Amino acid sequence: MTIRPKVTDHGSPGIKSARQPRQHRQQGILVLLTLLLLAASLYALTLGPATIPPGEAVQILLGRLPGVGRLFSGNWPANHQIIILELRLPRVILAILVGTSLATAGAAMQGLFRNPLADPYVLGVSAGAALGAAAAIAFKLNLVFLGLSTVPLAALLGSLAAVFLVYQLARVGHFLPTGTLLLAGVAVGSFFSAFTSLLLVFFNEDLHEVFFWLMGSFSARGWNHVQMVLPYTLLGLGAIYYYSQELNLTLLGEETAQHLGVEVERVRRHLLITASLVAAASVSASGIIGFVGLIIPHLVRLVVGPDHRVLLPASALGGGLFLLVADTAARTMVPPTEIPVGAITAFFGAPFFLYLLRRRRYSGL
Repeated sequence: MTIRPKVTDHGSPGIKSARQPRQHRQQGILVLLTLLLLAASLYALTLGPATIPPGEAVQILLGRLPGVGRLFSGNWPANHQIIILELRLPRVILAILVGTSLATAGAAMQGLFRNPLADPYVLGVSAGAALGAAAAIAFKLNLVFLGLSTVPLAALLGSLAAVFLVYQLARVGHFLPTGTLLLAGVAVGSFFSAFTSLLLVFFNEDLHEVFFWLMGSFSARGWNHVQMVLPYTLLGLGAIYYYSQELNLTLLGEETAQHLGVEVERVRRHLLITASLVAAASVSASGIIGFVGLIIPHLVRLVVGPDHRVLLPASALGGGLFLLVADTAARTMVPPTEIPVGAITAFFGAPFFLYLLRRRRYSGL
């Protein structure tokens, strides 16, 4: 039976009292992020070709609650209710779920590798999803499973296949060396990307559709996509948070964590599989949206510190907020044209990535 390491705090009253302001500040940041996420969600519901007042949007939402819905019956146009409940609400929820998943997976991988440049896509998740989606579009596959169309299903299967292949190539017995894992991820990602390029060459009539998916978008997404991503997000985030204490200890180094009772290889294996599954489910529903898992955990860490018990939920809230704002901007900046949300995240993420590279270069890391 595996016993999880237990870290106790027997500090003096002075140390404990000194930590209380920091804990209150961290709690305040979590509350602030939650309120900002709720406000951004409501604001996103009101924006679009048909502008809907915030009060009306709230009443439409409350009108769907069991037991009290009859208290919020209004005289709003019928099409407003359809716009809110069937078009904008699932898109808002999906953007939050995807942003939450990518940011949390990124925080876990950065803590696991002790590297701020780590990203959920390092294991070939995006390359596998791209190949699966491109194949489904190119060969015009027409399958429906649990209300989901072919492209997200093919993307999910491609992501899982890439992660499974990377894991099998990197595994040495019961061990999972970090260096070998990263090299296997790069190799498999490049291999899958080469196949995707070949599909784009031989099926260039579908180039526009494939390109739009590769850039990431929440256009034409509905409740079936939310239902697909939601179980992976809830279960995956819970599993990642379960290892928050072990992640804190691995920051001290693998040998130190091992001496403190952490089964480093088992924790690494479980976290990598979980983070990859969460990222794969998100990518399959939204397309490839880069940099969320890179920039959000790093920015949040600067504010709340490295404690993963706070960092993980703060990254989840920050990732959901960031991607929701990015998607709202993508669909409202140049109406009626919709910009791929991946282009918005790359616009902010690429310079930030270069900043991190430059900082590590001058710090000698």
